[in-house]
Amino acid sequence: MLCLDDFYKDGDDPTLPRQNELVDWDSPESWDAVAAVETIARLAREGKAEVPVYAIGADRRVATRPFELAESPLFVAEGIFAAEIVEECRRRGLLAGAYALRRPRGATFVRRLTRDLAEQRKAPKVLLRRGVALLRAEPAVLRRQTGLGAEAARARDVLRRVAGLVAGHPHH
Repeated sequence: MLCLDDFYKDGDDPTLPRQNELVDWDSPESWDAVAAVETIARLAREGKAEVPVYAIGADRRVATRPFELAESPLFVAEGIFAAEIVEECRRRGLLAGAYALRRPRGATFVRRLTRDLAEQRKAPKVLLRRGVALLRAEPAVLRRQTGLGAEAARARDVLRRVAGLVAGHPHH
């Protein structure tokens, strides 16, 4: 599983989008799509790549780590901005499938808030305010993702489809 959220730009990057003088981390412009696609291409070509490790609390990449496919014919790349690169990955022949998770908004809100509080990603008040904003924006986010070429599906359906892709792959 390649975590595309590790491709966020560093907090001091001058190209970061801003809203009310604060970095807009919910904008695709806060993310390095070019590096993500190049990494996916390298993985497809060579079966391994160095990938960033992003610390959300520090707003920056803090390290890199090796990512190897071993003998796996496919891999999953996931992240909030994954749909932003669907078209380019499809154009390059790197895409087996693209899915946007569709789940109950309340469940997503609780899972995100629990995770973010446990990991102390930001101050609790910031996390709560951001969580409520994301809860409200979720239908628009899903519409955007499907508009970019991802198919909306429940998690269990995505898992079933990915298993089918792996089972049907000629090298498996």
